[in-house]
Amino acid sequence: MRVTLVLAGDIESESGGFYYDRRLRDRLRERGHAVEVVSLPRGSYRERLAPNLRARRLADRLSEFDVVVEDGLAHPSVLCANRRLDAPSVALVHMIAWRARAAEGVRSSGTGAGERVRAELGRRGVAAIERRFLRGVDAAVYNAETTRRDAAGLGGPARSVVAPPAGDRFEPVVSASEIRERARSGPLEVTFLGNVVQRKGLDTLVEGVARLDRAAVDWRLTVVGDRTIAPEHVERVEGMTAEAGIGDRVRFAGRLDDATVAARLRESHVLAVPSQYEPFGMVYLEAMGFGCVPLATTAGGASEFVRDGDSGVLVPPGDPRAVSRALRDLDDRDRLAEMGIAARRDYEARPGWPETLDRVVDFLAATGSERPPGDAA
Repeated sequence: MRVTLVLAGDIESESGGFYYDRRLRDRLRERGHAVEVVSLPRGSYRERLAPNLRARRLADRLSEFDVVVEDGLAHPSVLCANRRLDAPSVALVHMIAWRARAAEGVRSSGTGAGERVRAELGRRGVAAIERRFLRGVDAAVYNAETTRRDAAGLGGPARSVVAPPAGDRFEPVVSASEIRERARSGPLEVTFLGNVVQRKGLDTLVEGVARLDRAAVDWRLTVVGDRTIAPEHVERVEGMTAEAGIGDRVRFAGRLDDATVAARLRESHVLAVPSQYEPFGMVYLEAMGFGCVPLATTAGGASEFVRDGDSGVLVPPGDPRAVSRALRDLDDRDRLAEMGIAARRDYEARPGWPETLDRVVDFLAATGSERPPGDAA
């Protein structure tokens, strides 16, 4: 089978979605399939519409393959080409774009009525384009049931499969006794892991940990992630830490390599990423492999594998008081240890990357074989 994987940007970029794409590319090749990656311009949403001006040329190029897999981030770029394809198209949907856009605007402050109206019109425009994309593909691969339900509301294809990411990137080895020993003493070690952008909720987390001083909780927060994507947001969060007088307990570590990230998770008690919207949240699952208790939100797919109050904590998005209460409760070291052990147990019950990716590869093979070559979309 000859497969093309269409992306917006560089497949080596740092994000859970691009990591999934790389693993899929490699698994297809391991199973004997030919894969070509087509990288379209990333840019702004408007700039990603530009390839539609060259739709015929793009469609001719993609139609040479047996299956065209389109990362959902590229959806604005392939609208017109998809109508001309002579090969089956499969959307690889890591998130619903309009949901992410809506989440980014939830906690924005200081915007006037005009800006809010423009933002709302922008979200509606994205939803309309995304709807057209999902209605124009032959099939879809989703990272979570939550994502599939959201896509169904936009008219996503009936033919689909859910293949959630795995959490075994770091191949962690940690025992229940190690988790108990780690929980026994020292400050409550909290880690934030993700690109420092508004949707990830670092501002909510900072407000939450600042409230812990009232409960006499000894804590430390380490922020791991790219700080160059949204510098204004980074500056605002750093200002919040200074204003709250907690700068000495919040460390901004920047981007780290995998080995250093794994070492940080091994030392952490809690992985806290209270996102406004997280379609799946692979980072929570990766942390659970180290017996690290995930603190996620109810917005998105984390509830599909984080058992609230047992193997992790789910809080409403944008609620620093709920974040603070959850962390205060986890300062009960017996509770922290038991939840860490439960998190590790739930991690072990999840499928690994080979199982997830084989499900996708088999789905692509079946989709490609069901339509004769030359049968246009």
